[in-house]
Amino acid sequence: MSRPLPYSMKDVEYDNAKFRHRSISKVITQGFVTSSVRRDCLRCSTGRFLVLLMIVGLACLVLTHRSPTPIHSASDGIGNGRGDDVVKDGTTTSKIRRLWRKPPRLPPRLSPDEKGGNTSSILDPNKLTEMSKWVSRQGKVKDAFVHAWSGYKAYAMGFDELMPVSRSGTDGLGGLGATVVDSLDTAMIMGIDEIVSEAGTWIEKHLLERISKKGQVNLFETTIRVLGGLLSAYHLSRGQQGTVGDSGSLVPFKGPKFDVYLDTAKNLADRLLSGFTSSPTSVPYSDVVLHDSSAHPSPDGLSSTSEVSTLQLEFNYLSTISGDAKYGKEAMKVLEHLKTLPKVEGLVPIYISPHSGEFNGENIRLGSRGDSYYEYLIKVWLQQGKTRDSHLKYLHEMYEEAMKGVRHLLVRKSVPNGLVFVGELPYGSRGSFSPKMDHLVCFLPGTLALGATKGLTRKKAMEDNLLTFEDLENLKLAEDLAKTCFEMYSVTSTGLAPEIAYFHIEGVTEEGLDGGNKSSEYLNDIIIRQADRHNLLRPETVESLFVLHRITEDPKYREWGWQIFEAFEKYTKLDSGGYTSLDDVTVLPPQRRDKMETFFLGETLKYLYLLFGGNNVLPLDKFVFNTEAHPFPINQSYR
Repeated sequence: MSRPLPYSMKDVEYDNAKFRHRSISKVITQGFVTSSVRRDCLRCSTGRFLVLLMIVGLACLVLTHRSPTPIHSASDGIGNGRGDDVVKDGTTTSKIRRLWRKPPRLPPRLSPDEKGGNTSSILDPNKLTEMSKWVSRQGKVKDAFVHAWSGYKAYAMGFDELMPVSRSGTDGLGGLGATVVDSLDTAMIMGIDEIVSEAGTWIEKHLLERISKKGQVNLFETTIRVLGGLLSAYHLSRGQQGTVGDSGSLVPFKGPKFDVYLDTAKNLADRLLSGFTSSPTSVPYSDVVLHDSSAHPSPDGLSSTSEVSTLQLEFNYLSTISGDAKYGKEAMKVLEHLKTLPKVEGLVPIYISPHSGEFNGENIRLGSRGDSYYEYLIKVWLQQGKTRDSHLKYLHEMYEEAMKGVRHLLVRKSVPNGLVFVGELPYGSRGSFSPKMDHLVCFLPGTLALGATKGLTRKKAMEDNLLTFEDLENLKLAEDLAKTCFEMYSVTSTGLAPEIAYFHIEGVTEEGLDGGNKSSEYLNDIIIRQADRHNLLRPETVESLFVLHRITEDPKYREWGWQIFEAFEKYTKLDSGGYTSLDDVTVLPPQRRDKMETFFLGETLKYLYLLFGGNNVLPLDKFVFNTEAHPFPINQSYR
C-alpha cells in the first residue's frame, strides 16, 4: 500500500488556482466579501471600529513576517516526521504563522495498483535479465538468417537452393527461385529491410517470367513454398495491425507494392489449378507443367495423401483476398472427398490414386507422405473460424477421431527409460508395429497443442473452461512427444537429430547403433541406423517448441530451442556464407552434405526467432501457419 508523499514549499508554486497558496489577508478579505456579516458590520460604528482594528493587526503580522528567520529543507521539517513547519526557532511569530498558515492542497497520489499497473514486476532485476537474454538470443538467430541469405545471394541468387560447400546453386524445385520466396516473410518478420527489398525486387523482375516459361513442378511443393510465400508476403507487406514487430504492428517495407505479390500468386495458382481440373477425380495429379498449364500423375500413378490434402490453406486464402472462389472450391473438394473414404480409427494410408480416388496400400504413418494430412485437418478448420456448427465441422471431427487413433494404435514407450514416441503400421492395423519415427513426425506436438487450445494459452483456455478431456489428453501427449523430439537431438554427438530414429521396445533391440553422446540418459532408448543419420536442417522440432512455449508458457522449450540453435551454429555454419546439411550426426567432425534447403530460412530460423520473441508477434489465435511456416490470418482478419 503506497502512502502519500509529504508536501514541501515547492508545492505552493502550482499554477492551478485550486492548489495555489493564499495569504491570510486574502482569506479574511474574501471571507468578508462573500458574507452577509460584512454588510451588517459596516452599517454601524462598532463594525467600522472592528474593521480598522483588523487592518492594524494584519499590518503587524506583515511586518513580523518580514523579519529574518532560518529556512530549512523539507527533510528538516515534515520529511523527518517531527511535525515542525519550515521555521524551527520556536518564536511567538512562528507559532502565530503556523496558526494561520494552511498547507497547500495537493493533487491525489495513487498507488501503482490504483494507477492500473504494477511496475514492480517490470523492474524486477531477474525478469529484466531474463528478457535481455532472450532478446540477445533472438538477435543471434537474426544474424544467422542474414548469414544464410548472404551465402545464397553471393553464390545462388535466383536458383532454388544454395550448395554452400561448392558455392553454387541448384534447381531442384522447378527453377522458381524457391529460396527467395520462401525466405521473404521471414525477413519481414525479422524486420530486415534490405533483404526484403532484395527478395521483393527479384520477385517483381523475374518470377512472372519464370512461371510462364518453366516446365514441370510438384503441385504440393510449389504450393506450400512459392504460392504460400507470396500470399504471406502479400499480407505482411500491407502492414496489418497486430501482425509482427514488438509493437504489434508492421511498418511498410521497401520493395514492390503488395499487389505484385498477389498478382504473381494468382498467375501461379491459375496454372497450378490444372493439377485439380485435369484429374478424373477430386484427387489432383501430383505434377504440373507451368508453361502450358497442363498436369499429369507421377510415374507410378499415385499421389501422396499428405500432398493432396495440404493445399487448402493456401488456395482458401487466395480466394478470400482475390474475391475469386474457384481456388478454394477446387482445393476443398479434396478434403470433402477424403471425408467419405474408409479409415482405420481416423488414420489413413499414405498413398492415394487420382484415377480411382481411393487409398492405395495399407501403410499408415505420420512421417513422410502422411504427416500434413493430419496437420491441415485442424488448421483449415481453425482458418475458417473454428465454429463447431459450421459446414466445416467435419474437419474437426476427422481430426479428433484421428488423434484418438494415434493414441490407441501408434503411441508407445521406449525401454529402458520410457520415451513416448509415435510409430508406424507398414501393413495396416492387422500387421506388425514398427518403432520407427521420422523427424517429420515432430510436427505433431505443436499440432496437438494447437488443436487442444485453439491457439490460446493453456492458462486462458482452462480459466474459460474450454478444454475437454480429449484436449487435455492431447496436450499431455504433445508435451511428452516434444521431449522425445528434443532427446533425438541431445542423444547424438553433434546435438542434431537424425532424419529417422527407431526406439527400443520390448522384444526389439539393436546394438551398436546409438547416437554417440555417451552422457545422454536416453542413449539406449534411441536407435539410429546408418542410412538414417543425416540431418537436413529440418524445422519440425523447433516448430513444436515454438507452439508449446506459446501455449504452456514453459521456459524449458526456449532452452531446448537454444541448444538446438547452438548445434546448428557449431556444425552446419560455413564461414563463406550459408548453412549445410550433414551426412552423419553421430560422429565428430560431421561430414557436410552441400545443401541448404529452402525451409532452413523459411521455417527453421523463423520458428527459432519467434520462439525467443514475444507472444504478441503473430499470435496463434489470430494466425495459422501453413506447413512451410507461412502465416495466414484467421477468418475475419483476412482483409
